[in-house]
Amino acid sequence: MKLTGVVCLTFAACQAAAREDEQVVFASSENAVAPLSVAIIGAGAGGASTAYHLSKFAAASGFAVNITVFERNDYIGGRSTTVDVYDDLTSPVELGASIFVKANHILESAFNLSTRSMVSGTSEIPGASLGVFDGIAFAFVQETNSLTWWESAKALWKWGLAPIRCNALRKTTVDRFDKMYDEPQFPFASLTQVVTDVDLLDATSATGENYISENGLTGSFGHDVIQASTRLRHINGLLAMVCMSTDGAKSVENGNWQIFDEMLARSNATTQLSTEVSSVTPGKDSTYLLRHGPSADSPDLTNHEDTSFDVVVLAAPHQFANITLDHHIAHIPEKIPYVQLHVTLLTSPHLLSPAFFNMPPGKPAPKTILTTLPPNEEPQQGAAGVGTPGFFSVSLLRPVTNPKTGVQEYLYKIFSPEPPNSTFLTHLLGLKQPHHHTERGISEEDISWIYRKVWDSYPYEVSRVTFEEIQLDENLYYTSGMDGFISTMETNALMGMNVARLIADRWQAKMAKGTVRGGMEAPTLLPSEGVM
Repeated sequence: MKLTGVVCLTFAACQAAAREDEQVVFASSENAVAPLSVAIIGAGAGGASTAYHLSKFAAASGFAVNITVFERNDYIGGRSTTVDVYDDLTSPVELGASIFVKANHILESAFNLSTRSMVSGTSEIPGASLGVFDGIAFAFVQETNSLTWWESAKALWKWGLAPIRCNALRKTTVDRFDKMYDEPQFPFASLTQVVTDVDLLDATSATGENYISENGLTGSFGHDVIQASTRLRHINGLLAMVCMSTDGAKSVENGNWQIFDEMLARSNATTQLSTEVSSVTPGKDSTYLLRHGPSADSPDLTNHEDTSFDVVVLAAPHQFANITLDHHIAHIPEKIPYVQLHVTLLTSPHLLSPAFFNMPPGKPAPKTILTTLPPNEEPQQGAAGVGTPGFFSVSLLRPVTNPKTGVQEYLYKIFSPEPPNSTFLTHLLGLKQPHHHTERGISEEDISWIYRKVWDSYPYEVSRVTFEEIQLDENLYYTSGMDGFISTMETNALMGMNVARLIADRWQAKMAKGTVRGGMEAPTLLPSEGVM
């Protein structure tokens, strides 16, 4: 029974990757059909998964496909991205999506296709593995990565059967979601319909607080554990449950973005980085014209061009993509509110101060600290929702070596609604001597490197019973509608796989009817050829 708060889900396994030599060979014919041309806008989890699975489904279905992925950033991975500690290219750290779990089979399978290594832990550093802090004291402390029998006994003594009931509710809820991966639900053309069909409306239409209370999870357990695990996300009942699924949490050494890089490499797609799509316009015969060129921060802004594609997949939130969708397109995605989160990465030779957490002198603070509100403090909206603790979480990620001094230091990540100021950091690290401070903050002796980022990191998962359309128009698809339902690396990869299957099934049906390319006959497979 794990009580940490990381977002994940249990998903169906994906198959082995398609290789270039698995392409179907077609007989020569006057009516031979050109490969299906597909544009994918965005090289994050949704876009990479669409490309990867579409190449597999195309090979299995017996048609050729040419995939082009446009990414306005100069990197692959979307919100799963890294920055370099000490500005050293050999020492990246996750800035965004940090972990996936054993149950995330799409990501797990993609990882297993590569030779990547897992990030090492912090077991040699003193301090408990996890603590839940309410701004006054620790409501819960877990000494190791897994609960010991003694900790389990203490948990049962403190919360009664609530942890067991929570686990049962989590399993029931996630098992319903898991049905979305199998026939007859998969592939699903409507997110709203499939949520109804798998009986998840009760979870998505209630707030996390109401959902757990309606299912008998009341009292201090909801405050001490569930609130700490979920309050970053402003969530509905479904996500409240999947936040509690953390078995086998892991991350890839040098960045989880490598999973999506591997997917794109296996798809044989043409990936154009630092390339921005500015508009999508309907063309002839249900095709689309994409206007694209160098990104706004690129030195070359003159080389823009128009390219026609049979199918377009928008695999990025439309409200942030800066793409004009022609007004003739049947459906334009709605805007949804996103959480604006401050991420602070820093290195320091100091461990977290026990005094900051009102701990006895000499007792090391936990290495990962989540926060909850103190008793009798009501949750508030926006940045004020952080309450008395003043931050959402702080994590000691790993020991590092300062390249300038050769001294061992510690790498920290802080999530907060506002950027931590020098006063907060001084108390957090237990810095007491005034001469350590400068007009700009804290000296390099105490904080040798710091990186700050504020971004619209993920959506508020509000209660709702209807969800964004998957198909915006004929041959135009949208994977980021999943964000209004559940936004994780794995769920976006799921939607990418789902869209890929919808595209493949539609194209295969048109081939079978001989209606491909405005009535051309479908190609004839050579008798001895097929998918290997």
